[in-house]
Amino acid sequence: MTSWLLLTATLPTSPSAVRVRIWRALKTIGAGTLRDGVYLLPSTAPSAQALWDIERTVQENGADAHMLVVAARDEAQEKQFRALFDRSDLYAELLQSVKEARGTVGKAAETDLQKTLRGLEQQLQQIRASDFFPGKDSTRATDAVAALRRQVELHLSPDEPSAAKAAIASLRTEDYQGRTWATRKRPWVDRLATAWLVQRFVDKSPTFVWLSDTKKRPKTALGYDFDGATFTHVGDLVTFEVVAKSFGLDKEPELVRLAQLVHYIDVGGNPLDEAPGLEMVVRGLQAQYQNDDELLQAAFVLFDTLLAALKAAP
Repeated sequence: MTSWLLLTATLPTSPSAVRVRIWRALKTIGAGTLRDGVYLLPSTAPSAQALWDIERTVQENGADAHMLVVAARDEAQEKQFRALFDRSDLYAELLQSVKEARGTVGKAAETDLQKTLRGLEQQLQQIRASDFFPGKDSTRATDAVAALRRQVELHLSPDEPSAAKAAIASLRTEDYQGRTWATRKRPWVDRLATAWLVQRFVDKSPTFVWLSDTKKRPKTALGYDFDGATFTHVGDLVTFEVVAKSFGLDKEPELVRLAQLVHYIDVGGNPLDEAPGLEMVVRGLQAQYQNDDELLQAAFVLFDTLLAALKAAP
């Protein structure tokens, strides 16, 4: 059976701001309420430490709080405890919102579609963060949001690559010098970041070619980020991650973080604090530069600056 944290607490009445802060914290960590002043959380929950912190906060403000580590007395009580964490209603609301969003694809503006998609992805992550006993509802909602993202991608960028199923070979940078790298024109974040990664860490003198038709790729060029390209999406990895892994660049902490940002902006996943700002800047660069070579040069400055910021971060 599950090991449970059971907090009994008399929330301080004064100052009222402390009481409100504690109440909000209990809600944020997903604690269940057995009755007024009695709160429950699985001891294995990612937010378990936060419940111990709440106990200390209550005590520091002159009120009573006691944490108990308990087990349900029988299966019936275990079922009762788990029912406090049933998120099926939240998943149902999310699924309805996804259904409504799918009906707007092809009608709404690109910015509105992206905003809606981001909001639904964040909503999913918030629900999953407090879903300590995930089941079919979690899987169904996750699949639905992923399907919506794919529908939006195909609408906004019909030639977006689908993920290949292949092993990622280890390559030597010395074998990839002075090459021509070809990808789809009007590059978005994955293609821009991949070009930056190539020039900064792989090929010291690359040439980049922007294709209107990927089937007309120059025979000597290395294609990237389109179906059938040398480097493209593989499994859950976007092209940036595939190139980084291919050349052994996936161990550098700052590049790993940058890869996570590129991944989220390109195909979704776990929301990252820096992602909205980076996405906005890339969209601004696209609006500012209609020439793809000029766009790439501006993007080099952006990613150089971002890498420096990640290295300087504590």
